[in-house]
Amino acid sequence: MRNSILAWLLALGSAVPVLAQPAAPASAMLPVAAPASVGISPEGLTQIDQLLQGYVADGRLPGVIALVARDGQVVYRKALGYADAAAKTPLRPDAIERIASQTKAITSVGLMELYEQGKFQLDDPIAKYLPAFAHPQVLASFNPKDSTYTTVPARSEITIRQLLTHTSGIGYAVIGSAEARAIYAKAHIPSGVGSPQGTLGPAIDALARQPLMHQPGERFTYGLSVDVLGRLIEVLSGQPLDQYLRAHVFEPLGMRDTYFYLPTDRQSRLVPLYSEDAAHHTVPMPAKGMLSLRPDFPNQAGTYFSGGGGLSSTIDDYAVFLQMMLNGGTYGGHRLLKPSTVALMTQNQIGDVNQGQNKFGLGFSIVTPAGAAQTGQSVGSYEWGGAFGTDYWVDPKEHLVVLLYTQKFPHNNTPDLVPRFRKAVYAALAKRQAPKQP
Repeated sequence: MRNSILAWLLALGSAVPVLAQPAAPASAMLPVAAPASVGISPEGLTQIDQLLQGYVADGRLPGVIALVARDGQVVYRKALGYADAAAKTPLRPDAIERIASQTKAITSVGLMELYEQGKFQLDDPIAKYLPAFAHPQVLASFNPKDSTYTTVPARSEITIRQLLTHTSGIGYAVIGSAEARAIYAKAHIPSGVGSPQGTLGPAIDALARQPLMHQPGERFTYGLSVDVLGRLIEVLSGQPLDQYLRAHVFEPLGMRDTYFYLPTDRQSRLVPLYSEDAAHHTVPMPAKGMLSLRPDFPNQAGTYFSGGGGLSSTIDDYAVFLQMMLNGGTYGGHRLLKPSTVALMTQNQIGDVNQGQNKFGLGFSIVTPAGAAQTGQSVGSYEWGGAFGTDYWVDPKEHLVVLLYTQKFPHNNTPDLVPRFRKAVYAALAKRQAPKQP
């Protein structure tokens, strides 16, 4: 028994108090449980420790934070390695990291709150609320020599559902296809991440004037669709996106460390951003590096709120957000969404279209039998991540919320990190007779 308690304390990696779930959370932190009490093997958590420590020890990652929760209770929360590798500053579990595209799920939840209020229907054309998107054009041909192109009229208008599922035909600046990168660069379309200046209104109107990469609904194309939805939230709510999300998502959930641009008292907790050199060695990301952004952009005073990639947060804040989803839309006595809306968001919404091996819901990738065969996750798990090395998934069957955070782009020398971490998490699950309801 003593060894089990010791393994549990080591797995947590910090002095986290054991708390009952509060009626009104003062801060975002899930309560803690002994692993065995929720069907997790302490020995299995030790294997996770050893796995992650290996990436730090061999220099492939400066540091990594991981969190595993089951039945709404944390059994593993640990920071390994350094926040600042050069200064040998230890990484803390409450470090603030750039979550990039993990912003998309938060924006999607914020929008679906307005859906529940009857502000729109999923199959409404976006042009009903953002008129610049009326009569979209679709790319027909592209000349890479001078970035000129021809278009044809779209066969249909872009719908809000298509924006939520990345089937709108809108691409990505900087990380999108060659055609999208060139066309958007010529039109000065921001990528969303690290774009502090300007406001959403003019930028989204400019995006609306660019050609779609394909006919609406035709296929999955990852892009700026959720940035468009951030602007839709502003129009429907009458509030800037940052204020809306704070009032309707962050404050109800106690997410006190989640911001587009960090207040002064939180800026010292932002983890430096790392990259790779030509030999795939991990090095600090230079100013105006691979993504043409300043690595310290969250510490700037910004006015551009990217609903697709602009947030920074902690692993604890995001774990509470995901637990709210797993709970069917509620946490700590606060209901953000109806269970039926959460079910809608976490089911296939793209029909026969595919997103790799998986499907896509309203803001989340949905694990299919084919995907589960590759990853070991349960069918119906939902997931996503961010470009700077953050990943998460929720497994409703196993009552799991799992997050893995690094701050590194690209990830060429760690392509096996997430697959190995997933395998270790599922290996730590012990058989149990009756899982508790979160």
